[in-house]
Amino acid sequence: MADYSQLNPELLVATVEKLSVRIGERFPQAGLFRVSQHLCAVATESHKRVTESARQSLWIRALIGLLLVVLVIGTVMSISAFRIQPRSEPVTWLELVQAIESGINDIVFIGIGVFFLASLENRIRRRRILKALHELRSLAHVIDMHQLTKDPQRAAGVLLTTPSSPSDALTPEQLLRYLDYCSEMLSLVGKLAASYLQHSDDEVVLSTVDEIEGLTTGLSRKIWQKLMIIHAGLNPQTKP
Repeated sequence: MADYSQLNPELLVATVEKLSVRIGERFPQAGLFRVSQHLCAVATESHKRVTESARQSLWIRALIGLLLVVLVIGTVMSISAFRIQPRSEPVTWLELVQAIESGINDIVFIGIGVFFLASLENRIRRRRILKALHELRSLAHVIDMHQLTKDPQRAAGVLLTTPSSPSDALTPEQLLRYLDYCSEMLSLVGKLAASYLQHSDDEVVLSTVDEIEGLTTGLSRKIWQKLMIIHAGLNPQTKP
């Protein structure tokens, strides 16, 4: 039975690949098509990274287990040595306190080692995820650059071009599809970022994913403003 409570990384990759095919069919020579192909590679790599982030580091877990074993053995040996050591006089309070203090110090130092190793796994996972999220953030800006010069008023012939105007031979209908593809790509970038939260509850990762989703939503909002202008030009309302 399909799980609809989480993003399916495989279906997400398939969606990105399908979008790239659609862009290539309409705009095979456009730079946006090459960006979509790069997004496919990023999506595939993200799938691998998300899977790897869900796995536990065996060598770190082995070191933690070893430290715990050393802690137990050391504590038992200390107590046994203290109890079986032949003594002509009874144990004084000072000696007892020193023995307890020595045992506590051992427990504290080994506990610090266990805590360090336990947090090390999370820090390694966080660093890898943040590196991947930084790539997605940069890709969102690249997508935005490809729609930046697409002026709906110039495509409709409302604005006169100048020698410095960007060259754009897209018709209003083609520009609709082009901008819509940009919006879809931005949405998928946000979904790829969100997929990293499925196996991580790190606050830094959560904050970074929220930032990327806010970025892609804001960029898509600008695109939809252009789309509304184009739709208004293609379907002018008749005034009474």
